[in-house]
Amino acid sequence: MAEGHLLHRAARDMTALLVGAPVRVTSPQGRFAAGAAEVDGRSLDAAEAWGKHLLLAFDAGRVVHLHLGLAGTIARVSSPDAPPRPQARARFAGDRAAFDVYAPATCEVGDRALRDRVVARLGPDPLRPDADPERVWAGLRGRADPVGAALLDQALVSGVGNVFRAEALHLVGVHPARPSRDLTRAEFEALWATLARVMRQAVEDGRIATRPGGRRPSEARWVYKQGRCGRCGGGVEEAVIGGRTSYACPRCQPRRQAAPLVRS
Repeated sequence: MAEGHLLHRAARDMTALLVGAPVRVTSPQGRFAAGAAEVDGRSLDAAEAWGKHLLLAFDAGRVVHLHLGLAGTIARVSSPDAPPRPQARARFAGDRAAFDVYAPATCEVGDRALRDRVVARLGPDPLRPDADPERVWAGLRGRADPVGAALLDQALVSGVGNVFRAEALHLVGVHPARPSRDLTRAEFEALWATLARVMRQAVEDGRIATRPGGRRPSEARWVYKQGRCGRCGGGVEEAVIGGRTSYACPRCQPRRQAAPLVRS
């Protein structure tokens, strides 16, 4: 599943290349033809990411809501006149670039109330300047489920997926099976700051690379899909937590005793 950095990167690029001018909106695949016709030729007023959702506000109060789901992608095309692949659900083209959307879970048009409904069901997003970490802290304190499950709950904190979960918890030394309500305030503050940092870096890089100097996927992450911990060399545990496979190093992320906070 696409994690939040990809939507924020798309929103950033669309803001720079499409906002403030009419946008040609089409549906090469055809499944979004009616929706595309509603906004085709309208000026794009804003491109906004909230968690794993992209919200495009057009003039006359029309909003396009995109959620990529498990298989969706957004591809930036440097030449807006280059023909899209026929599989593209939607194309948003300006004078300088185009963005093609493939296999989204949601691709819909509505009014500004649609945007409000989407946002209302989402938790704070570490990548947004208006995020309120106190809401997340309060939510964790009332939960008995593992923190690894809580972090995937988009109503608690939005934009975090399986990779960010594994890597951020490893960096702060917290095991994903720890009960959410057992986190200390210091651990939570370290976790929130780490999520914000690694997610922000992923927006810049266009990929999730939490391990310094890692270029290949096998070198770019500490524990996610790794056989051995990139820090201590110990074996990485795998378990299903929150419906997804979690990865943790039992040496660097002890289940019970206090652990050191924030390692680079």
